[in-house]
Amino acid sequence: MRKEQLTKNFRLSEFQSRDGAEMPDEVYENIVRLAEELQIIRDIVKLPIRINSAYRSPEHNRNVKGVYNSQHLLGTAADIVIVGLSSSKSYLIIDKLQHSGYIITGGLGLYRSFIHYDIRGKRKRWNKLK
Repeated sequence: MRKEQLTKNFRLSEFQSRDGAEMPDEVYENIVRLAEELQIIRDIVKLPIRINSAYRSPEHNRNVKGVYNSQHLLGTAADIVIVGLSSSKSYLIIDKLQHSGYIITGGLGLYRSFIHYDIRGKRKRWNKLK
């Protein structure tokens, strides 16, 4: 049974593939974990988080030119904006939260207008501002 309200501040609809494709059950389970991690971040920074992209169907991932093994395909990644913070400041905060063990370690990518956060379980970093 899927619930729409995943955490206090995040709804399932925010994580759906933008092409309207059905989310597989195993992806839903990952999305629930991802939402819980994003809720921890939101509670700590005390600012809203906007989700630009989370789960992507294979077709949608191809259309946006995502990498073939994207964490978005698994429902373990979100491209986000912490409202009121620059992407650089958001990146530093999430990096520190991962390093301190407050949230699951994973991928963290810095982009001009958003950051990528994923819960792959191992550290990976990239900077698209360079």
